[in-house]
Amino acid sequence: MRFDLLTIFPEFFAGPFDHGIIQRAKEKGVVEIVIHDLRSFTTDKHHIVDDRPFGGGDGMVLKPDPLFRAVNALRAGETSGGDGGKRTAVVLLSPQGRLFNQAEAERFARECQRMILICGRYEGVDERVAAHLATDELSIGDYVLTGGEVPAMVVVDAVTRLLPGALGSETSAVHESFSDGLLDCPHYTRPADFEGLGVPDVLLSGHHGEVARWRRKAALLKTLKMRPELLELVALTDEESRWLKEAGAPSED
Repeated sequence: MRFDLLTIFPEFFAGPFDHGIIQRAKEKGVVEIVIHDLRSFTTDKHHIVDDRPFGGGDGMVLKPDPLFRAVNALRAGETSGGDGGKRTAVVLLSPQGRLFNQAEAERFARECQRMILICGRYEGVDERVAAHLATDELSIGDYVLTGGEVPAMVVVDAVTRLLPGALGSETSAVHESFSDGLLDCPHYTRPADFEGLGVPDVLLSGHHGEVARWRRKAALLKTLKMRPELLELVALTDEESRWLKEAGAPSED
């Protein structure tokens, strides 16, 4: 997959994509990441990308013309249908967007051959970009950041790790938090006893069935404690419902 990031601060990304899984995915040809300076798509001598909002108000708004020009230039020469019918997503990152979560990351990894990420700044982006240029508008949470650069890094990271060949183990992403609607279960490693703090005996038993059962129960209880709203979307067995009830989960009655 190719990621094109449009930003007025291209130097912001110097370093974050040069480590760990992202770097290895680049080296293996799983992903290509290209950073573009939005100012290079302006036509005036001062390379202005923003202006005052119509109707008055605080702040500045990113102008539509450099963004339309940039996306059109990046997409020039694209063939319809893309790679195996996969699409190019033009993603505007803003506080007003649809919440980006694991399901969204999986959808982009499955459906897209390319993602063009527009990093918003200032008071916002001209609404014509959201309405007529972007195919998707995403937010990484209910809070406001100074720009779309950090959200862009989040999206690249979350989607990349789901692409075939990105992780060392093809099952790693399957067993992570949110992959089945729950938070991940607790994990332990050596030493088995650390200053009197032990590891659950079942994890040392070698009994794979009991380990899997413990992990499922632990994931359910962790989710109940930290993110109980997620349980509303999870199909539970009678035994799992009993575990939650015993742990103090409110009754569905």
